[in-house]
Amino acid sequence: MNRDHISAHDAGDKTEMESYTQDSYAADYSEKREVVSLHDDADLSTPAGEVGKGLQRNLQARHLTMISLGGTIGTGLFLASGSSIATAGPGSSQVAYTLIGTMVFCFMSSLGEMATYLPITGSINAYGTRFFDPALGFMLGWVYWFSWSITLATELVASSVIISYWISLETCPGWVWALVFITILTALNLTSVKAYGETEYWLSLIKVLAVIVFIIVGFLYIGGAIGDPIEGAPKPGREIFDMDPFHGGFIALFSIFLNAGFSFQGAELVGIAAGETKNPRKNVPRAIRQVFWRIIMFYVLTMLIIGMTIPYNDPALANADGDVKSSPFTRVFVQAGISVGGDVMNGVILVAVLSAGNSGLYASSRALHTLSKEGNAPKFLGYVNRWGVPVYCVLATALIGCFAFIVSLPQVGQGEAYNWLLSLSSTTGFVAWLGIAFCHIRFRMAYKAQGRSLNDLPFVSRLYPFGPIYTILICLIILFGQGYTAFSPFSIKSFLSAYVTLPFIVLLYVGNKLWAKTTILKLVDVDLDTGRSYIDHTLEDSESEIGKKKPNVFRRALAAVF
Repeated sequence: MNRDHISAHDAGDKTEMESYTQDSYAADYSEKREVVSLHDDADLSTPAGEVGKGLQRNLQARHLTMISLGGTIGTGLFLASGSSIATAGPGSSQVAYTLIGTMVFCFMSSLGEMATYLPITGSINAYGTRFFDPALGFMLGWVYWFSWSITLATELVASSVIISYWISLETCPGWVWALVFITILTALNLTSVKAYGETEYWLSLIKVLAVIVFIIVGFLYIGGAIGDPIEGAPKPGREIFDMDPFHGGFIALFSIFLNAGFSFQGAELVGIAAGETKNPRKNVPRAIRQVFWRIIMFYVLTMLIIGMTIPYNDPALANADGDVKSSPFTRVFVQAGISVGGDVMNGVILVAVLSAGNSGLYASSRALHTLSKEGNAPKFLGYVNRWGVPVYCVLATALIGCFAFIVSLPQVGQGEAYNWLLSLSSTTGFVAWLGIAFCHIRFRMAYKAQGRSLNDLPFVSRLYPFGPIYTILICLIILFGQGYTAFSPFSIKSFLSAYVTLPFIVLLYVGNKLWAKTTILKLVDVDLDTGRSYIDHTLEDSESEIGKKKPNVFRRALAAVF
């Protein structure tokens, strides 16, 4: 059902709707429900919106909630979180993670406003095309797809390393496990979006519970309720924290400030999933509003506990080799007297790897699907089967991930090509965040230029304009400052590794702009209607009045925590 059809329908029924009586309410509600059902089955990323031929809204509220949370909890938190404290001390780590956390909350608020108003698939590149310039959407889409494709390969590499904790590589080569995992992940993503959402829900729930247990055990250990402190060593708590809270000064703080940013990548998955979520006007804001408290709980508290239980100068804290036994999570469990901490954490880390691979395959396939619908990728990639799955996009992304994994093997060029692929994709997440913030500014400017009222927005970001401006500044600092170590002394290899992404991004944007002869859209010409649900808000108000059952106590408790 296209925009003109819906507009005509609304115009024709306007007079009748004004004269509705209480007796005709039920019939009117039934008719609206049928129209919305057709509308929600349409592919809202295209102007045509052909019924039954697009992606489907099958993700539920609980799926979106866990996707918004699980996207930011990964191997970076479980394995590499100790390196920040080892580099700059626990005090600087708190400052860095808190600042980056506030930035994430800002851009998530921006994304929430746009995704609730226009819940379209592949929103990151779709918003660039819609609000500014088709060349921007082209660049953001291909960069985002490339980033998650390479991330999928890194998770395959990590899976083989994690399994070797139990089964040696001599017994079973790592590529066997990588093949098993990519087959499972591809099968899940080919089934339906609901299969992805259900899988991600349970994987994320395991990660969340692991962090909650860690926080509880950590505070009990600091309070002396469990575990035996090492004799002669500083006591857990203030003694360990105060050893050198701001070790290394500003330079060290800046270095972990960059690292902290990488830990939060994946938070934007809510915007990608909004186009396939039931009742996005209600469920997206709910997920966005809870982001701030989750950041405080799962990052700030976690870093505080690590900083109060493991001295910053502990040789194993940096964990440069990614050893599970050296993970700060494992160390705290063992020090607290939980001897199976290594096995438990290895299992949780494996879950985190599968979750990241699952989300990466989903996000990149949707970005590629949107590129195809916009004419920026081969047309056959836009095919969607009857279950609402972009089959060829999923398969293409899985193949690229497998190729990158093969390149990572030592037998293939000693892994140098893979290292360059990682360098290319390392900062693309920040480019996506910067794009979200910029698109939000353009969205608001266009919304105002077209004489629309903020009261009509289903979710309004209270942080505008500070939020997107703050996000843009932080992302620019990270993009241009992350290679500062290459200048003292100057290293051409380190310099290229740090900044090779930037000319790649410029080439994509300028190249497409020259090739397709795109122009920057005037604010009054920005399309703020295609893909917008005209009836969702009326339907949701009606549903709330028709005896909707309240969730049980268990589900309300889960909603309060997560």
